[in-house]
Amino acid sequence: MKQLALALALTGSCVFATTIATTPASALETYEAQIEASDAASQARIDMLDAFGPKELKPGQYVWRDVPDATGPERVVMSLSDQMAYLYRGDTLIAASTISSGRDDKPTPTGIFSVLNKTPMHRSNKYDNAPMPFAQFFESHGIAMHAGYNPGHPASHGCVRLPSAFAKKLYSVTEVGTPVFIGT
Repeated sequence: MKQLALALALTGSCVFATTIATTPASALETYEAQIEASDAASQARIDMLDAFGPKELKPGQYVWRDVPDATGPERVVMSLSDQMAYLYRGDTLIAASTISSGRDDKPTPTGIFSVLNKTPMHRSNKYDNAPMPFAQFFESHGIAMHAGYNPGHPASHGCVRLPSAFAKKLYSVTEVGTPVFIGT
């Protein structure tokens, strides 16, 4: 019953809110949340053009600019179709990076999540003790964004791999509770 109440509360906040919630309580993988996350990813592409110009990043590259903390809370937006991650502070785009998300047989989930746990050096419990530096878990089954190999296409077991330098900077500015929007 408690989970149903939480789901209804989260759904209601998505339907009636005019701004993006700053701290989702848990994962929201409903159709509506997936659409909202995909819309955020589409807007991020436009914002990147406005913030950084017509720049096309190669695998492993990122761009970052200084934006005052007072601009607002951080949120991460990911586009699986573009293999890109974006960091916002309030409504201002701070950074954009290439990613490598989950393969077709181990897809990265889509929807609205929040950072549940952070650890500077995690080792995979499932995949041969693989290193996961600057891990930020956003899904309860061990899916995280972390530093890792970035070939420019989906290649992971569901996690989102980030360029190492970007992962380190992202880790330093996000907190547990930071919203993570993952769209197609």
